[in-house]
Amino acid sequence: MNDVSKHIHIVAAPGVFADLATAQELVARALSARGLTGGIVDTATGSDEVIVVPGDGIPIDMSPYNSAVRVDLGQCTPDRSPGIRTHIRGRGLDGLRFAIDSVYFHRFHRGTILSYGDHPEQRVELRVPEGDGPFPVAVLIHGGYWRSRWEFDLMDAMAVDLTARGYATSNVEYRRPDEHGWDVMTGDVASAIAALETAPGDLDLSRVVLFGHSAGGQLALRAAADSMGLTVIPALAVSLAGVLDLRVGDERWLGEGAVSNAIGARFAGAQERYEASSPISRLPLGVPHLVVSALDDDPNLLEISRAYYAAASAGSDSVASIEGPGGHFAVIDPASDIYRDTVREVDARIRGTRDHASE
Repeated sequence: MNDVSKHIHIVAAPGVFADLATAQELVARALSARGLTGGIVDTATGSDEVIVVPGDGIPIDMSPYNSAVRVDLGQCTPDRSPGIRTHIRGRGLDGLRFAIDSVYFHRFHRGTILSYGDHPEQRVELRVPEGDGPFPVAVLIHGGYWRSRWEFDLMDAMAVDLTARGYATSNVEYRRPDEHGWDVMTGDVASAIAALETAPGDLDLSRVVLFGHSAGGQLALRAAADSMGLTVIPALAVSLAGVLDLRVGDERWLGEGAVSNAIGARFAGAQERYEASSPISRLPLGVPHLVVSALDDDPNLLEISRAYYAAASAGSDSVASIEGPGGHFAVIDPASDIYRDTVREVDARIRGTRDHASE
């Protein structure tokens, strides 16, 4: 991959940024962090994938480009036009940083996109290590408070790191309830896990680990609880700063009402659905699991994880807790101590070794 370009063009329409200098500063930092060059330009040259910021709702003329990442700073409907590999929307100016990361991982650590359904969001990115298998499998379920503007690119760095450590990784995209409904989302996660049976590569389905971050923690532990009797049963489930008590999440109005917005009602009006979905109400899960919390995260999430761990520890499940310094995203950052502690514990349980996380 030494001949792959490290230069990224970001083609922005005139006036799309309120202050161009601020955007340029953000882009420069994001490029430098990945060892890349480039910047914001009026037009792009060459055949490499570009980032395009056309302005909300403005169609892109794709004729000059083979592939593009579209960025809209505000929320909008997804653009699925041919040639647009991914559409980052509703993340504000920081969407430029996510777009740069997306191009970086696509160029230098590309996986295989597999569909597990007919909808464009029913897909995973599979990465399989080099060498001989069978490989343990890490299923990654992203967060974002169940909102569609957050997608599976959030887990790219973790997927690449775990693949380098010898795990096949399935980074799951799924339909979110703000556009498709709560039950559709839950069904998609289950379908993505079941699709491992037909995935290419020498995968060891007796050693499947579910990793869920934030809202994805709720999805991962619910999937574990729902897995009894299914063909693919996880050997371990890991909550990374997960929303593990939906009733408390609703009461505390986490994420500006993210829980009730996703489920479609407050707890008092949908108690049965909350209890079917909330990991703390599903104890014992019947699957070993880890509860990982960053000490500088939202204190409500830290409290929820601690209360969940206390409840799980009192039951029959095999459960462990890991805490460490950092904020909400430290738990999925391969450079952080808490991430390495988590991988070390996962290795111990899945591969019988604790040395991989120190590599």
